[in-house]
Formats: sequence, C-alpha cells, structure tokens
Amino acid sequence: MKQFILVFFLILPLHIFSQDANFNEKPPVFPECANKVIDSAKVCFDRHVYQLIYENFKIPQKAIQDNYKGEVIVLFEVDTIGQFRLMYIDAMYDALKQETKRVFALFPKIEPATYSGRPTFKQYTLPIKIPLEKYKAPRLNSLTEKEKVSQLEITAQKEFDSVTRSIIPYTNKALSSELNIPFTHSDYARFDRAMNLIGTNSHTASKPFLYSDVSKYHDFKAEQESLLRNTKTWVGKKLWNEHLVQLQGKDYWFTIDPIFDLQTGTDTNADFSSTYNNTRGIMVRGGLGKKFNFYTSVFESQGRFADYVNRYSETLKAFGPDPAIIPGRGIAKRFKKDSYDYPVAEAYLSFTPTEFLNVQFGHGKNFIGDGYRSLLLSDVTSPHPFLKLNTKFWKIKYTNTFMWMKDVRDAVVEDKAFLTKYVANHYLSWNVSKRLNIGLFESVLWTNSNDRGFDINYLNPIVFYRAIEFETGQGAGNALLGASAKYKWSDNINMYGQFILDEFSLSDIKGGEKSWKNKYGYQLGLKYYNAFKVDNLLLQLEYNRIRPYTYSHNTVVLNYAHNNQTLAHLWGANFSELILIGRYRYQRWFADARFILGSRGLDFNDGADNFSYGGDIYRNYNERPFDTGVEIGQGIKTKSFYSNLQAGYVINPASNLKIFTDITFRNFNPEATTATTFKNDTFWFNFGIRTDLFNWYFDF
Repeated sequence: MKQFILVFFLILPLHIFSQDANFNEKPPVFPECANKVIDSAKVCFDRHVYQLIYENFKIPQKAIQDNYKGEVIVLFEVDTIGQFRLMYIDAMYDALKQETKRVFALFPKIEPATYSGRPTFKQYTLPIKIPLEKYKAPRLNSLTEKEKVSQLEITAQKEFDSVTRSIIPYTNKALSSELNIPFTHSDYARFDRAMNLIGTNSHTASKPFLYSDVSKYHDFKAEQESLLRNTKTWVGKKLWNEHLVQLQGKDYWFTIDPIFDLQTGTDTNADFSSTYNNTRGIMVRGGLGKKFNFYTSVFESQGRFADYVNRYSETLKAFGPDPAIIPGRGIAKRFKKDSYDYPVAEAYLSFTPTEFLNVQFGHGKNFIGDGYRSLLLSDVTSPHPFLKLNTKFWKIKYTNTFMWMKDVRDAVVEDKAFLTKYVANHYLSWNVSKRLNIGLFESVLWTNSNDRGFDINYLNPIVFYRAIEFETGQGAGNALLGASAKYKWSDNINMYGQFILDEFSLSDIKGGEKSWKNKYGYQLGLKYYNAFKVDNLLLQLEYNRIRPYTYSHNTVVLNYAHNNQTLAHLWGANFSELILIGRYRYQRWFADARFILGSRGLDFNDGADNFSYGGDIYRNYNERPFDTGVEIGQGIKTKSFYSNLQAGYVINPASNLKIFTDITFRNFNPEATTATTFKNDTFWFNFGIRTDLFNWYFDF
C-alpha cells in the first residue's frame, strides 16, 4: 500500500498541470504573495507552506533515536474562509502525526482560493521529508475532483490500521470514572475515614459509590502504585498488578478479568465431609467518552456451605422443583446429592450527562446507610433490575431508586410464573453543617393489581409516596418512612443512626399498652478510625432493634422483600442485635473480625400454635395472637452469638483477587424446640481464593 501511495503522488502532477491551465481559478494567497501574478502566487504559496513547516516542525525524540529517514504524507485543505484544515496524515510514528497537527494549528488564516471569482475549497498533498530539507521540496500538488475520490478510497483503506494505531498505554481510567466501586464492607473501610473528615461535603449513605465521587478524597492511583509488585514478565504483571485484558484509546477503554471464588472448608457439626464453593466467571468494565460507563459480570457457581446455611437456603425455596435460594445470590438447582448450582449475572450502564446527575440502569443491588446493617435498603437480597438517579447540588444528594422485584412463594404464583412487584425509594441526604448530616427516606411497594403495572404515579422523583398511597387506595401499596443521621465527633470518631417507620399510632404509644401498630425500628452506631492511634485500624459498634410486624403487610405480597429475602435487615423483624467489628489493612494484607450478639422471636408453626409473632415479614400481620402487650422477642425467644475472623492477602489490586482464610463460630439457642428451630452450634473453617465483588452475609 505504501508503494501505491508513492506511485500515486508521482503521477499526480501530470493531472494537475491541465487543471492549473484554467485561468478562472486562483490559488490561496498568503499576505506576502498578494501582489504576485497567478503562476508566481502558486510558487509563493508553496514556499510559505514549506517555510512554516521548516521553521516550526520539531522532529520527535523517538524518530531521532531511531535515526529515522522517511516522510510524513499529509492531505490538507484550505477552506472557503482561508483556514488550513488537516484531513489525513500517514506517518511511521504517532509522535510525528501529533507534531504535524501542532504545526498546522500554527498556520495563519489566509485569503482563500477562488473559482470564477467565488471562494472555493482547495485540497493539497504534501510529503514532509524527515530529516527536514530546506527549500528542496517539490511543488505542492492540488487535487482534481477525480483524484479527491481516489484519495478518499486510500484513506478508507487505511482506516483499520489507523484505529489499531490509536491504542495508547492503559492509564486506569476506571479509578476516576462513573463506575461503581464494588461494595464490600471490608474494602470500603479503606476510604471511609477520608470521606468523613470534618469539613468534607461528601454523602456516604447511598451505596455503592462512584469512583469519581470517592477519588476527590482518596487517591486510588497512588494506592495502587504503592501496591505494585516489582515484576517484568507478562505473566507476573497479569498475576500481581494488572487486568488480564486492558485496552485504551483516545475516547474509550475497557478491561476484562476472570472471576474466581474457590473455597473449601469443613463444618465440624455437619454430617457431610466438607464445604466448598466453586465459582468461575468473567467481569467486563469499560467507558466510552467521559460520561458513559458499563459493567457486566457473569458467575457460574456450585457449592455446599455450612449446615445452618444450607438449611436456611432451603427455607427460602421458591415455587417449582429447585430446592433452595442461596442468600444474596439467587435461585439454586440441585447439584449432585447435597450441593447447589446457582448462576448469577449482574450488569449496569452508568451515564453522567451533567456534573450533578448520574443515571444507572442495571441488574444488581443497592444499599442505604452508614452502618454494617441497613434498616432502609440493604444488599442482603438477590440481584434485581433497578433504575437509579443520583442528583447532587449544594449540600444535597438525592437518590431515587426504582426496582422490579419477585415474590417466588407457592401462595402467590400466577400461571406458574413468579409474581412481580415494584418498589420506589427516595433518599434525601443533607449536610446540615461540617459535622452533621441528616437523611430522609420514603419507600412504597406495590403489585400489578388491576393491571396497573409500574404505576406512573410513583415515577415522579419528588412526590410524597404516602399521599399517593391514599389516592390509589391504602391496600394498593405498602409505604414506609425513615430517617438517618450522622455526626462527626472528630476526624476519627463518627456516630450514626437510622429510624424506620412502617406504621405509627400516637394514641397507642400514649396508652402504654405496647400496641402491635407501633411498627418501627432504629439503629445506633459508632465508628472509630485509626483506633488507639493505629493507622488503618477501624473499630465499629452498632446496635439494631426492630419491633414485631415491621416490614410486613396484611396483603401477603406487599412485604418489603424480594426472592424470599428481606430488603432491609437480614433478620426481618422482632429482634435486637449488638455488633462489634474490627478491620485492619497493611499494604496488601487485611484482617477482619465480627462479633454479633442477638435476641429474636420466632414462630412456633407446630400445628398447635400457628400465630405470627412478628419476626417473619412474609406472613400476614393479621395472624397475630394479640393486639397489645407486643414485645421484641415474643414467640420462641432465641439468643444467638455469631463470630467470624478472617485474614488474607490481596493478590491483584486491579481485579481485587484475594487469598483468605476464615473461622466462623455460631451458637443458636432457642427456648423451645420445633422441627425447624432447635439448638445448634457451628464451627466452620474455610479458606480459598476469591475475586471480592460483593458482601456475603452468613450471620443469620
């Protein structure tokens, strides 16, 4: 192809000569050539173009080092207003192309070419010799219309090569992009303190965070550079430092990584030999321009967990032949005799049309709160479709989340299909001062009653849902109200809390009879960063308490849940819980400890006592045994203790691949025994390698 271009340029002047004989045409004119006759003006134009190039062109260092001798082929145009415009450049080095663009940007605006006295476009080809040759260049060649078509064909044939040459070194644009930072409590602890310093205008409740938001407070690039392993081989770089595939151009980038969650362990109290998880998958992330990003991950998994996890998974069983729902993941079919096969996919598109608005549409999970648990919206359930709008201005962040959920129980299946229900959430976060943040939350859940589908009334991002619920009928939806608060005592100590209100009767509260109508819960928490002056040590204390029947409804499908898993706290309602967490990170090493002490009330369901005592949010609250004297822990009062110790090493920070080991101890001690509720102790030892992208919750 190179030889063809050179032959084309050699024969070009023979065609130009006849065109130049047209006396109605005048070439572009530099001011210094204004008084020249036409033939002299053409020579003058050529000389000035070459002079400007010779005086301003700086040969790139790469070409000098390689002792390069060749040329840069340029196609340019002088338009009808006398402006020089580059159309095509062919060169050995990208640096030569960039230098050519820089030089032509210096060209002055001149008098345009004319034809029959009217301004016209004029195109030229120009070979720039490397090294530069002063005053030895041949005359520039203007193109006939036929030759312009030929040149376009040549340009088109070069398009694929030019795209290939447009690839530039990968600079990890993800770390400042509009992508979500995968939400895991352990990893978010890395930058939690930086976002909560006194005086920051950050909003930390609505999760997951965008990289672009957190990068204002935490230097991801510096962090990753500090973790780089000194290796020069391709295999070493991909294992320790880089994405498996990472590609970047001028206006795009993407990465591809394998996903692994390979674990093996033992539950000493189970009647099977071992536990395991075998997850393989792929993760793709990328960006087009500065405003549009995308993410997708696909997981193929088989596993067998500790006995109490397997039993709990099977209590979540959906309608149909599949035996279980894996908590936080999805419906599982039987694998071999006592294991599960549970495929999962997550994906989203992220678009930021303006600085104050981010829009996401995808299939995944969201979280609202500053604690380990959330009473408003949690990520303990399975991934689901959602549309989310994050709007930021002044001291405000306003999050709208619209979600499509499934009720998968036998009782609500229609035509052998799971029942669809919809949720719309508003969360307003306001930084009242440098230290104080308050948040207001409202949510409504409804089903496709009367073929209403996704009710357009709830699409309004600023409407008050409780009023709409009354307009459409109080039985048409389930509305909840909530609030949150956070106070920065110091740069190292934060206090936070939440309050959820499902139903409220002031007269019943004043009556002091502990009415069932007082359906509410609250959370109180404390975070201590760099605890006891140890860098990167986080201690967290949290207390959660939710009254019976909260999140449940008298219309059985309007519970605050999806795929038989709650949308808020993992335990449902009718409980109190105390949590102590410690997290520490040093370079690539990490350690986490979690201790949970709780008391909850469970149902008997033994044939003699089938009442709902308020812990199971999937039951109709009208099945309660009494209206007053309702207390937390009623039913089968059950005390539990859960502890988990985990330590590990980050193999690859780019993909968040970790090797780890953990030990879990669980004591579950009900006051009464039924077929599904009985005293149980678990000691579960586990180790493995995992691409850490989401939270596992086994503390139920």
